[in-house]
Amino acid sequence: MKNIILLFALNIICFNSYTQDIEPFEITEAWLSQIKSLAPVKTTVAIDGKKNILIFSLHTGYEHWNIPHTEAVLTIIGEKANAFTFILSKDINEFKKEKLQKYDAIILNNTCSKRDFRNLFYDVYSEDKNLTQQQAFDLSKDLENNLLDYVESGKGLMLMHGAIVMQNKSDSFGKMVGGSFDYHPKQQPIKVKLVDPSHPLVASFNRQGFTHVDEPYFFMDEYYNYNFRPLLYMDANDLDGLREKVTESTRYIAWIKRYGTGRIFYSSPSHNPQSFENKEMLQFLLDGMQYVVGDLECDDSPFGLRE
Repeated sequence: MKNIILLFALNIICFNSYTQDIEPFEITEAWLSQIKSLAPVKTTVAIDGKKNILIFSLHTGYEHWNIPHTEAVLTIIGEKANAFTFILSKDINEFKKEKLQKYDAIILNNTCSKRDFRNLFYDVYSEDKNLTQQQAFDLSKDLENNLLDYVESGKGLMLMHGAIVMQNKSDSFGKMVGGSFDYHPKQQPIKVKLVDPSHPLVASFNRQGFTHVDEPYFFMDEYYNYNFRPLLYMDANDLDGLREKVTESTRYIAWIKRYGTGRIFYSSPSHNPQSFENKEMLQFLLDGMQYVVGDLECDDSPFGLRE
């Protein structure tokens, strides 16, 4: 009995020490230096000139505290590998046609929208008292269509964690990115597993998964068409706090896909900056950037409907 009590106490201590690591923190020079030391020194695939990437970090709904951390990490990864030039913005005017053409790819950084309409562009336009609600919706639809056309014509789009919520009630956006956000249980340690250890975009994980504390995202709508190439997954049976019992325990949390001639990369893992303190994850994100700009060729054929 004493051994059981001791083991239980040790488990509590271990879990508490794990969850303590996810406490929010301000960006410091020491933390940036740590990320720089872990970031890859070169790209996986040789580049032909630097690509221009917009990192768009506006949120109108839930504010993920890691937004500035994610922005800093992505910038460090791309610049250390000498592969990308970044523009950082929270201005929706960047999604006007003439401005989009400056970029080879866009990274949406936790661009969560308000719950009412789940439409970030509308959220911004609705604050203009000179516009009617219909005018605000029309203008927001124009920007969304610009983004859809931009990717479909051959450009890249990378979505970090909550970015999938940006236009969450739009069927067109959901079809482009591979699904819509449904819900997530509480933050907890997640055992992340590789769908295909031989796939080039998960090569950084050395054929093994990893465990980190994150929000375990569940998806709906277009997700169930599996019109993407999954990269990472979690087992729902390993999780606490599910909203309902699941019949399909394998849940994909990172994938790539084509939209027209453009490329999409989505990574749900990245809610906490502590997850970036992992050189394998940094390499994964760099490879993802190389994929969306067209440098890294790999199998991105749809997984397809499952029986």
